[in-house]
Amino acid sequence: MLRPVASPEVSLADAARQLPAAQLVGESPVLRGLTLASAEVQPGDLFVALPGAKTHGARYAAAALAAGAKAVLTDAAGEALLEPGVPRIVTEDVRSKLGGLAAWFYGHPAKRLVLIGITGTNGKTSAAHLVEGALRERFARVALMGTIAARIDGQQMPSARTTLEAPELQAAFAAMVERGVEACVMEVSSHALALHRVDGFRFDVVAFTNLTRDHLDFHGSMEEYFAAKAALFSPEHARWGIVNAEDAWGRRLVAEAQIPVSSIAAAAPADWLVRPGVPAGGSTPFSLSGPDGTMINGEVAMPGGYNVANAALAVVIAVAAGVDGQAAARGVASVRSVPGRMEVVAGAPGSPLVVVDYAHAPDAIAKALGALRSHTEGRLIAVLGAGGDRDHGKRELMGQAAAAGASLVFITDDNPRSEDPALIRAALLAGAGPGAREVPDRAEAIRQAIRHAQGTDTVVILGKGHERVIDYGGELRPHLDTAAALQALANTRADPMATKMEGNE
Repeated sequence: MLRPVASPEVSLADAARQLPAAQLVGESPVLRGLTLASAEVQPGDLFVALPGAKTHGARYAAAALAAGAKAVLTDAAGEALLEPGVPRIVTEDVRSKLGGLAAWFYGHPAKRLVLIGITGTNGKTSAAHLVEGALRERFARVALMGTIAARIDGQQMPSARTTLEAPELQAAFAAMVERGVEACVMEVSSHALALHRVDGFRFDVVAFTNLTRDHLDFHGSMEEYFAAKAALFSPEHARWGIVNAEDAWGRRLVAEAQIPVSSIAAAAPADWLVRPGVPAGGSTPFSLSGPDGTMINGEVAMPGGYNVANAALAVVIAVAAGVDGQAAARGVASVRSVPGRMEVVAGAPGSPLVVVDYAHAPDAIAKALGALRSHTEGRLIAVLGAGGDRDHGKRELMGQAAAAGASLVFITDDNPRSEDPALIRAALLAGAGPGAREVPDRAEAIRQAIRHAQGTDTVVILGKGHERVIDYGGELRPHLDTAAALQALANTRADPMATKMEGNE
């Protein structure tokens, strides 16, 4: 957890006064931090104990206090689990109040940053990295926070989730201000919006990439999923919005947004029109025409029409944040790759093209395969799994999308979590059809896919992207798709007869 070097010092009583209808019980120690995780407690912290899906966070209060926490913030159910004499604040619906409390605790650091938030089903990570490149054209020090990592003025740190919990986020903002960061771009997940992680501050610019089926295990329906995303486009959260209006959800958001928005699409009516050029040398040029006659020429190094859309969106976001348009395009073009997003794994001359992509929803899989088709002379070979404890309904659709776009599909494991991996694979196979091959071990599936490929083929490894482990019921087994692909390419090069021995069905 990133925190400022100069810790705040506030009393528990002062913190209680920030929360409506809160009750202060016991002493009022001095607090120096906030955390939801007992394993991340630092001396002087206020431990925030929330009700969870399986247990109440207050059950970890004793461990948090032993690690140096000075008090607990919880609800009535959590208070009943605390030992007598523990200093505490008790209030209901703690989560909905936590964002505002954390912002106050760290001195409202977001007010001293140019803040950009990007939401949508697909493209958040790529768009955020592209925006980071554009922001560097104006601001001396910038930050990026998202799925892959947090990067503050070039210093890289791992990221626990797409959007941090409110105490972590506000502490990170405070650390940014302390380090002289001027602008930050971050991914905003639908979970973060529903769980109030981005409450207590306002973004200067927010953006929407698209909406396709995902996370229905959490939201329940596409309507609820859309409502969570649309909440970002409200005066409580943002001042200005940029919306990719290519799909019906985007056009609906343009009509329903509660803040001023600019739309971007390939055809009118839209405020910004994007026109892709002819791909060449691994890059795709594009042009943007703005509402005031502005013309911007740019390019994106990553393949696929959707990456042109991400790049154009990034340019318009940066312009809204005060970056000159052509400078923004130059910054976007400087971003040559994003880990796990259409990431090319280099092999020896004559090897097949191998690409790792995070696509793990039906629409994203279809778009990834469609993008690679135009770059592939031979066959497309796909490796695909699906995560456990997530939307069951999308698995067969994922298999269908893979079979429709690829000549050969290998079905394997992703993150089974608490589910039976065989049942997850069976759902994917039901969609992919009898031509798909089941190889449970992911590294072995990648090896077989590459051994089956010829030099004119493309192997695309879908679903995990940058992730470095596979979760089997809480057992985290080391695995990185790019590393497994590199090993498979090296082994195939060492055994030039491999393709002939295994066949090229």
